[in-house]
Formats: sequence, C-alpha cells, structure tokens
Amino acid sequence: MIILSPGDPMPDPSFANEEGLLAIGGDLHPQRLLDAYRKGIFPWYGSDDPIAWWCPDPRFILLPGELIVSKSMQKLFRQHAFSVTVNKAFADVIHACRTIRRKEGYGTWIHDEIESVYTDLHDMGYAFSVEAWQSGKLAGGFYGIRMGDVFFGESMFSYISNASKYAFIDFVVKEREMGLALIDCQVYSSHLESLGARMIRRDDFLQALQKLIGH
Repeated sequence: MIILSPGDPMPDPSFANEEGLLAIGGDLHPQRLLDAYRKGIFPWYGSDDPIAWWCPDPRFILLPGELIVSKSMQKLFRQHAFSVTVNKAFADVIHACRTIRRKEGYGTWIHDEIESVYTDLHDMGYAFSVEAWQSGKLAGGFYGIRMGDVFFGESMFSYISNASKYAFIDFVVKEREMGLALIDCQVYSSHLESLGARMIRRDDFLQALQKLIGH
C-alpha cells in the first residue's frame, strides 16, 4: 500500500494488496479523479477516514451485450412503469444515494467531499445521473462517470421497488446502441449479478480501459 501526498501521481494498480487497496492519501481534485478512473482506480472511504484508493482483482463488470432482463422486469417495461431521464436531477440522485437507508446501513461513504467533487465532475461533463420517475416524482436512479465507451457506476438508490433497476436497464439498452462497451461495477453485488454482471481479471479490465477510453 502506498501513501500519497497531494499532487503525487496515481501509482500503478499492480501495487494493490489482496483486498484491492492501492493507496491512501492524496487529494480529490477532479483531474486526479479522472486520471484514477483512466487507470481503473476509484476512491472509497468513510467520512472520518483518509482517502483510500482501490483497484480490486478480480473486477466486477457488465458488458452491455450480456445484460439480463428478467420476465418480471420485461413486464414492467411493457407497462411503462417508470419514465427515465438522464442528468435531469443529478444533485437529487447523488444526495439520495448518500441518505437512503440500505440493508447494510446508510451510504456513509458518500460524504460532503465526495458529493462536492462528483458535482464538479458533473459540471465538467463527466459525471452523469440516470433517473426513474413515477407520477412525476423521483422513484430511483444511479450516477457514475462516463469516459469514452466506459461507464463507471458509483451508486444507485430506489424509493420504489425496481426503480433503479428499471433505470439501469433502460440506460444500458439505449447506450449500447450508442457505443457503450463496458460498465464498471467495481465490487460484487448480487443485485448487479442478476442483471448479468460478472468478474474478470484486473489485467483484462485494465487492457479494456486502454482501448475504450483512449486519451
């Protein structure tokens, strides 16, 4: 594990330990974050902890062509259960991801600093939100970073059952037609596995980033 000072370059992902922890410290300047994502590295830490940078092996990803849509979700789409938008309510989405109650507790890793810098990245055109609406009210959604033909998913939430899943499926179906080739899900979740996400070797993931993001 490497200790970073503000301004230090991001280290090579091969230095990550068995749990995927690569480095601690540094800063959350937007350009550092963009450099980190290009190298397959993401921040994940608590509000009272130092900045922690991760690059796990294996990596949990979803290829848009492998998306699984269950019969129950197909039924919801036939019923047009939700309407889906992009970047209509970024601030509301990231704040909901931060505050919504989850089985494992609150999303405490999304704190003031994280919320602020991803809002900056949204203003710069890199961070995107996808929203699901029902009866004119925000029902669920997710946000992440889009670079080249890669989407790096960060967090999702639902006020109404299946809302975030509906938004995700709608997003993947539309964006794969526009060239989206890889979705980084970072670490395992059964929710995303049910949609077709799977593990791949870190080296394969990093090679894919070089081809799909470019410079």
